[in-house]
Amino acid sequence: MRATLFLVSLLFPSTAWCGPAQDLARDLLNSSLDPSACYRVRNLRFARDEIRLYFTEGFLIFGKPVNGTRVSAVFSADVEGGDGELLLMPPSPSERRSLASFARTPNLNEHFGNAVLVFTDDSAEELLSMAREAGAAPSAEMGNLLAGKWTQVAASFLASFEVRLVEDLLAPNRKDRGFFFAAMSGKTLGNFDIIHDPRRSHQINVGQVAFREERRFFDVWTNFEARSWRSGLKQPQDRDFQIENVAIDASIESDLNMKAVSRLRLIPRQTLRSIGLELSQQMRISEVKINGAPGDAFYPESLRANLLRNVDNLLVLFTGEKEFPAGQPVDLEIRYEGKVIAQAGDGVYYVGSRGVWYPNRRVQFSNYDVTFRFPKHLDLVATGELVEEREEGEWKISRRKTHSPVRLFGFNLGDYERKKITRSGTVIEVCANRKVEAALQPKPRPVELPQATAGPFPRTGRRNTPPSDVMMMPVPPPNPAARLEQLAAEFASAFDEMALRFGKPNIRTLTVSPIPGRFGQGFPGLVYLSTMSYLEEADRPLPRGSEMQQTFFSEILHAHEIAHQWWGNGVTAAEYQDDWLMEALANYTALWILEKKKGSRSLDWILDLYREDLLRKQEDGRTVESAGPVTMGYRLHSSQYPTSWPVITYEKGTWILHMLRKRLGDAAFQKMLAQFYQRNALQPVTTAQFQKVAAEFLPPQSPDPKLESFFDQWVHGTGIPTLKLTWTTTGRAPKLRWKATVTQSDVDENFTAWVPIEIQLPRQKPIVKWVQTAAEPVTIEAVLTAPPVKVTLDPGNATLARK
Repeated sequence: MRATLFLVSLLFPSTAWCGPAQDLARDLLNSSLDPSACYRVRNLRFARDEIRLYFTEGFLIFGKPVNGTRVSAVFSADVEGGDGELLLMPPSPSERRSLASFARTPNLNEHFGNAVLVFTDDSAEELLSMAREAGAAPSAEMGNLLAGKWTQVAASFLASFEVRLVEDLLAPNRKDRGFFFAAMSGKTLGNFDIIHDPRRSHQINVGQVAFREERRFFDVWTNFEARSWRSGLKQPQDRDFQIENVAIDASIESDLNMKAVSRLRLIPRQTLRSIGLELSQQMRISEVKINGAPGDAFYPESLRANLLRNVDNLLVLFTGEKEFPAGQPVDLEIRYEGKVIAQAGDGVYYVGSRGVWYPNRRVQFSNYDVTFRFPKHLDLVATGELVEEREEGEWKISRRKTHSPVRLFGFNLGDYERKKITRSGTVIEVCANRKVEAALQPKPRPVELPQATAGPFPRTGRRNTPPSDVMMMPVPPPNPAARLEQLAAEFASAFDEMALRFGKPNIRTLTVSPIPGRFGQGFPGLVYLSTMSYLEEADRPLPRGSEMQQTFFSEILHAHEIAHQWWGNGVTAAEYQDDWLMEALANYTALWILEKKKGSRSLDWILDLYREDLLRKQEDGRTVESAGPVTMGYRLHSSQYPTSWPVITYEKGTWILHMLRKRLGDAAFQKMLAQFYQRNALQPVTTAQFQKVAAEFLPPQSPDPKLESFFDQWVHGTGIPTLKLTWTTTGRAPKLRWKATVTQSDVDENFTAWVPIEIQLPRQKPIVKWVQTAAEPVTIEAVLTAPPVKVTLDPGNATLARK
């Protein structure tokens, strides 16, 4: 959830510890606007790359310095002729389309009446200098009025950015890493936010808090790399640090409360005075040590953490005035406890916060050594190889280590039946609960009891049928281990097939364990698989006619999660714009396995269903697919299209890979994926890297040799065309002139796609011609030796088009 604009809610640190971070946070939250720093401004121009702000007429009041730095200001146009103006032009067509879908304009030119500014860069110095150089007159009287009106509002925004403000103000390079934020009160668009943050790979972000059906969204209108970075004038900031080793001792009590101590060794990439980690908000920290000395943990809720970092659970560690020099190891010890495990039924457990039950950081391949202590009547499975397991009284001790770096460490808990298989040197163990979760327990069904013999009425002679007696009879629950043997065989077969195609993944053990719900998740060496996949089809609580859902739980889900051992864990997405690639690769791999098992019709059937989902109309008449390109990632989850993210990410992503397979050919496509995995193992990857590798495997003399048109249209763009083919022949064989025309519709004038036409001649191999569509009809010609028996446009679903 993102913060609500102009919400006045002061948040305080959740710990009671004292230290520079808490002292600074307290000063921030108690700060106020400075009446002595209020200026009447005219035609003041302020810029951050593409962001252009014009304070045309009004008052600008600054916040009082905190730790020697001003971090806030308010602009008010509440004067005669008062006005402010924002100009912003996104650099790419896809970002202009995104902006237009929310703001109804591809470029922002918005007048505003008020703006709250928060910053940790040199914005305060720059604005003050500009105001003074322009001869702006200070106005203490107006300053007192504005301070009384806006101090609490400004304080609420400082509270929203509390973590980031503290982190930046204690950093030695504040001006280089600091951000600029403005909450604008637009005269046409209402309240919206703009951000310029050098620490993000895409520095400029514009969006708005929105509500739909009592749900709150933060709609990202546009998010792009700023001009200074695109031109090379500034370089992207390197990751703050690399986590090398993680050791965890975790104790799971009988009430499922977890007490743990994590020891992390990390290497700073630059000089730091703070270390930002992620940890579930279900956990509370009791002690921190940094290089053996007491440390200071700062762990409040920060309303705009998602906006600046796309992170929900931020933990920042400090060591007073000390710095962490680049390249010198830092050892952390963090003690914490909380509940991330819940009961979901008799002997069934649900592990929540699976990625943040311990302190970590996204996209960090690290070595793990983890020891669990838990009640001995339970079973525990986890990432890594089992080093030791023993019992101590009523407790079981289990230690696991990873033999090479992994991105995440997961665990699961239950009362399991197990089936173990070894394939290609990898141990595959499938675990099943002995009972199903409460949500899958069948409801009692009415049973009519035997009736007494009916007798005649005395006068009419008609038979008297007494009322039926009905009893609610319990129904035996389904057996969650019913498909254990079958699942183990299917997992082993799918794993073998993927290892053959892509190379062996970087794991020695793969454990599959059940999780309540209708989803799955693939961690390194550990798969969480929906209980639904363990049940027989007849026992699944699905409505009749749910053929696709049955196929999903029986054939697709487990293969998809296995594939994440390569796509997502073996290689991982570098940024949110690349997340689609991991999910699409995992999903297409699963469908590829299904195609081999059940034939091409099964793949075509699912692709047709995906096409229907993408073309489904929304309330505004637009299709789901039009919500945005796959590279928008989490931004697809918006108030306009709340359900578009999974459809576009998984289903259009699958179509993109299928079209790419058709361009390359089966053998080259498989080699390309193997090379992509092996070249980038244990590394974050980008969509651009994937495009470059794919282009290497195109057939010789292919059109669009760098796949630029393909990726621009299908990956970075939107649109699904309607295609129509007409053709004629003239002359005589063997020099028959064949002429075909392809017409496209239902897409914008800039849409273009390469489409195959298959010409079948008598007793000859089919001829395939590729044609690039355009806004106007496109004609292609060929000389044939005989009249065609059949001419087919896109015979093998090589192009995502309307049917």
